[in-house]
Formats: sequence, C-alpha cells, structure tokens
Amino acid sequence: MRRAQVVLLWCAAAVLLVFAVAAVFPGLLATHDPLQTDVRAALLPPSADHLFGTDQSGRDVYSRVVHGAGRSIGIGLLATGVALVAGLVVGALAGLAPRGVDAAIMRVNDVLMAFPEFLVALVVVAVLGPGPVNIAIAVTLAAVPVYIRLARVQTRTLRRAEHVEAAHILGVRPAQAFVRHVVPGVIGSLSVIATIGIGSSILAAAGLSFLGLGPSEPTPEWGLMLSGGRNVLGQAWWIAVFPGLAITLTVISATIVGRILRARAEGRRS
Repeated sequence: MRRAQVVLLWCAAAVLLVFAVAAVFPGLLATHDPLQTDVRAALLPPSADHLFGTDQSGRDVYSRVVHGAGRSIGIGLLATGVALVAGLVVGALAGLAPRGVDAAIMRVNDVLMAFPEFLVALVVVAVLGPGPVNIAIAVTLAAVPVYIRLARVQTRTLRRAEHVEAAHILGVRPAQAFVRHVVPGVIGSLSVIATIGIGSSILAAAGLSFLGLGPSEPTPEWGLMLSGGRNVLGQAWWIAVFPGLAITLTVISATIVGRILRARAEGRRS
C-alpha cells in the first residue's frame, strides 16, 4: 500500500471513529440538550456558546448533529448488516441450487438491480408508510440485491476451489465443507463491499428523512435537520450545512476505507 493511501486510510478511519463515539456516547461530545428550545436564542450564528449556531427553535445545532449520529449511522449499520446476512443466505442458495432455481432467483435479482437503490427504497417506503423502522426496512431491501449477486458468484467459485475439493476427497461431508471452507470466504468478500455499502445506506436513509419519510420533529436526525434548514438557507446557512457536512464526511470516509480494503483484498487474490 502506498504511503498516500495509508495516510488517507488513517484520516478516514479517524473521522469514522469520531462519529462512532458520537453515535455511541453522544453525551461525551454534546454541549447542550438537543431537544431544549429557547426562542430568544433562535437563529444565532456559530459562536463559542453554540459551535454550530442555533436553529429556528433556539436548539443547539452542534448537539443535534452529535445526537443525530446515532440514528443516521445506526440505520446505515443495521440496514447493511441485515442486507449482508440476507444476501449471503439467498446468494449461497442460488449458487448451490439447480440451474433452473438459480436462474429464477437471479432474474428477479437482476430486475431489482436495474433500478437505483434510492428509488427502490423510496418505493418500499411508499408501500409501507413513513417512519424510521420502515426506512431501515426500505434501505435494507434496496441493498440486498448487490450482496445476493456477489454471494452467488463467490459461492460458485469457492465450491470448486482446490481446498474444497481436497476436503471432499478426505471424506468431509459436503455441508460441513461448505460451512468450513466456502462460507468464510464469501463472508470475507461481502464484508469488504459492506464497508462501502454502509455509506450508501446512510445516504439513502438521510435522503428519505430529507423528504419527510423518516423521523419527525424534534428528533435529531441528519436528513431531517438538513430538510429543516433548507427554507432558511440564505438567512441561517449553518442549520443545513453542518448536518450536510456530517453526512458527506461519513459517506466519503466509509467509501475510502471500503475501497482501500477492497483494493488490498483484490491484490492478495491476484
């Protein structure tokens, strides 16, 4: 790995670590109650008392960004984790199934992959209705097709690998050989892609919240905060800019880490 990549990786990891602390222990970083309103302090610009200024209700934007990390990042992690597991199960079954079953599963999967993830998530929310739980379900369903395809390809490749064939020759049962030698390899490949997928899931969840399909006021959530500040952007730019920066930094950092890890994994295989 080049030195520039190492520096970039550490910077991205440091950003993700800060947001992880904010998500798990928001009280360590927040300076105010994110729900406390003060009309007299409404629309104050960034200052020593309010690092990111205040919103229309006088709430501290910095504290709301900090507390919003748990919801925004949590939805991304949850959706990616569930999508990874579902993709592993369905993709592995497709890779082991007879040709007809495999073809049927992959045709449905190809149809879903033909549409952008955000559009699929938007359709799912339109069917299920708004709300943070439904957003998590929608983002999960939108992300699953990618993991299904990768799991299916890896399963078909690894099941014919030399070490798996050797295990069969030594008398290891097919199911046991699959669990021991195929599944870990598939999980490893999916985990690298999932690192990039976390950023996409966070962005999709924030986009749905921005459209008013997620949590409702006064919940501190990045997409919702971004939506709340768009109408006063010219008067109080900080209300929308700082949640937008939080989303951008998180997505870019997760993508950088995922791409570097994928490049290293591909380098080892080659």
